[in-house]
Amino acid sequence: MTAVEERPGTRPRPDVEPGRLFIGGRWTETEDRFDAVDPATGKTLTSLARGTAADVTAAVAAAREAAGGWAATPARERARVLHRVADLVRARADEIAALESADVGKPISLCRAVDVETVAEQYEYYSALAQGLDGATRQIPIPAHAYTRREPLGVVAAITPFNFPLILSTSKIAPALAAGNTVVHKPAEDTSLSALLMAGLLAEAGVPDGVLNVVTGFGSEIGETLLSHPGVDKIAFTGSTAVGRHAAGVAGQHLKPVTLELGGNAAHIVFEDADVEQAVAAAIKGFVFNTGQFCMGGPRLLVADALYDTILGALAEAVPHVPVGDPFDPATVVGPMAGERHRAKVEQYVELARADGGRIVTGGGRPDIEGGFFFQPTVIADLPAGSRVIREEIFGPVLTVQRFTSEDEAVALANSTPYGLAAGLQTTNLARAHRVAARLQAGIVWVNDWAMLDPAIPFGGVKDSGFGREYGPESLDAYTRTKSVVISLA
Repeated sequence: MTAVEERPGTRPRPDVEPGRLFIGGRWTETEDRFDAVDPATGKTLTSLARGTAADVTAAVAAAREAAGGWAATPARERARVLHRVADLVRARADEIAALESADVGKPISLCRAVDVETVAEQYEYYSALAQGLDGATRQIPIPAHAYTRREPLGVVAAITPFNFPLILSTSKIAPALAAGNTVVHKPAEDTSLSALLMAGLLAEAGVPDGVLNVVTGFGSEIGETLLSHPGVDKIAFTGSTAVGRHAAGVAGQHLKPVTLELGGNAAHIVFEDADVEQAVAAAIKGFVFNTGQFCMGGPRLLVADALYDTILGALAEAVPHVPVGDPFDPATVVGPMAGERHRAKVEQYVELARADGGRIVTGGGRPDIEGGFFFQPTVIADLPAGSRVIREEIFGPVLTVQRFTSEDEAVALANSTPYGLAAGLQTTNLARAHRVAARLQAGIVWVNDWAMLDPAIPFGGVKDSGFGREYGPESLDAYTRTKSVVISLA
């Protein structure tokens, strides 16, 4: 599958085989299809296969058949295969970035520097960890030799969202394969193209037939079948809290382990001793990154009373100059929303903010760009603390700004929503940084910047943001089970 084809005078378009699934190492064509839409133009890119429950059953059967052989493959050989994936990703980085940009609407510079490079680094990282996946001996008082083994779970269902298709699929697939599992991947129907490209790339790297399978389609058909399928041993889900709660319920009925990385509504605290220029830059980065479609974004800015007017004025001056436009323009920082329904949701929240008495400091509507699903980066002040615009996840380029008068009030405001995926603070006081970070209810806390991520740093949620961790050696724990072996020496 060639990712993009250049047409003179126009944006690139994916040159993909329409209507295909990847099952058992083979491409399977389907009659029933749906459109993949370019968010920057609203036009159809290609058609995708609308998988069925029967396709899921075939994919699970292929994964089950391949599971024993892949689990028995020496860890060093699995590591070599994963490292070849990283090499291929880097070799085809421009192609992969162009495809992801066209499918998701991400700025091409962001895709190349962040998404594609992160995927390569993840495969390198888990290639290294695969070789050190071992158990331990245990000293016990009875006359026996005791040790533990870490073994793969079997077949993993990876269900991923629309906003970071490459990164969030790899954060499940790479550790699952490193641990010796096989995978059935259901990508988001809005953004499935990179999943198909990666399936072919992994096969090229030497991943055996059936070890990775991709079934495109809709959650009501594909996702539901995967959740309850008796051949699936583990669910790894990233998505909304509402769907995640349902996924956990279904998994619980079938007694399957599940990892959930769900919604977020992170608070970003600016204390009175913060570096103002640094704080403003981090605040903008925190809410416009990936057009605000970032579960670990920072849509709630909490500012010390002494700096409130200064920070608000700086945002009003800087935010209108953030480049919004064609994702294939290297200067673009904010591209379109991933789809019309996502933009419509953001517009509803902005209207609610107006109804609640909020002041639109900048933005608040669609930019003057023809076609596509664009929305202006928007800053809102003076909302009441109980407003839904503050308490709920907007998932778009919208920043609310609140003031506080004490450290305790800042922490209370930060922890006041049901979510707990990420948080951040700006301060030049080292003691305060450690003290406040310990009090924030979040799986990851950033100090004096935003979105500092690396495959070695685990992240995940508390409260309504889910449970389990991705990245780091902790991720491998989610894809293995521990077996104890006790041998009598009497």
